[in-house]
Amino acid sequence: MNSGNCVCYMFSEVKLRFSFRPGDAMPPSSVATTAEPHGVSKRSNVDIPIPNNQSLPTGLKLVPAICCLCGIEDVDPVGVGEDFEYRTSPDTFLAVRCRRCGLVYLNPRPDDAEAGRIYPDHYHAFEFRPNEFGFVYKVRRRLETRRVLGWCRGLPENARILDVGCGDGFHLRLLKKAGKPGWQIEGVDTDSRAVTAARAAGLTVHQGNVESLDLPTSSYHLVLMVMTVEHLADPVGVLRAVSELLAPGGRVVIITDNTASPDFWFFRGRHWGGYHFPRHWNLFNRHSLAKLAPLAGLTVERIVTDFSPVNWVYSVRNWLDDWGAPRFFVNRFSLKTPLSLAVFTLFDIPLAMLGRGAILRATFRRLIDERGTP
Repeated sequence: MNSGNCVCYMFSEVKLRFSFRPGDAMPPSSVATTAEPHGVSKRSNVDIPIPNNQSLPTGLKLVPAICCLCGIEDVDPVGVGEDFEYRTSPDTFLAVRCRRCGLVYLNPRPDDAEAGRIYPDHYHAFEFRPNEFGFVYKVRRRLETRRVLGWCRGLPENARILDVGCGDGFHLRLLKKAGKPGWQIEGVDTDSRAVTAARAAGLTVHQGNVESLDLPTSSYHLVLMVMTVEHLADPVGVLRAVSELLAPGGRVVIITDNTASPDFWFFRGRHWGGYHFPRHWNLFNRHSLAKLAPLAGLTVERIVTDFSPVNWVYSVRNWLDDWGAPRFFVNRFSLKTPLSLAVFTLFDIPLAMLGRGAILRATFRRLIDERGTP
């Protein structure tokens, strides 16, 4: 912690209080601190499995961050938490909100070199398979097939579609099975484990950053970014690269967590599932997400909310875990528990109808001028 500033905080789900010495500015690193030596919340009964004769996890290498939209650091603290889901480090992390645009972001955040650690081998996006997730997989496959085909509405028979941050290729598999036979479907992911899983399913997936890959410009009719933008250090730079890949009139669909949702406001002090500490680096509401489009050379076509039970379920799970609830009870709230997912789906559907759903769906488009050129 920055020794020049005193950061005092109290945790609760409805209030997080920070105080500084008079005249102090918000500390640049704001700060992720190391928790108890065992790396687990004092109230948590979750142990980190450590092989014999090996030391407990050390803290992550962290780097300071600023608002990716405004380019400055003018923030209020919002929440403090730990890696409740995977326990990849003993660090405590700070989420702050930009006073100018409302973006919520992690500051400091893990260095890029820590990706292999904060995304462990059993990370859900690497292997979302029916044998592992059972009934939940079947329901999600059916729901997401309807959604993804809706995003593709109006595409030509020979459309090129790119999924940026495709993970193990879940949405690509849905498009391959339910989409038009002439569609060219491709994915991009930076993680070799995800790419290996996707290619094993017969999918065309490029490994690397979309900004540096040699992909054909002005060629893709649709780019998907499903639960991707919140993981990025530089959302503006990635969206600019995506804009270059879009054909004139092409569109990008972004799905991400909503920081103007009731689940955020209720759990924001520590346990909100959308923080996904320390993997979600930039989190948006409608206003801040709309600011992203023109910075990337795109125009906003539509931003709406949609329903999702995931952040509700993991917020409750994080709260129970943090307070030391019995494991059998904590485990009733996860991506593998149909009952909790069903309950919170029914709860979030009316909220989405009122424009307060747990996730945002944005459609940005690359414009065509009067001469028919982008």
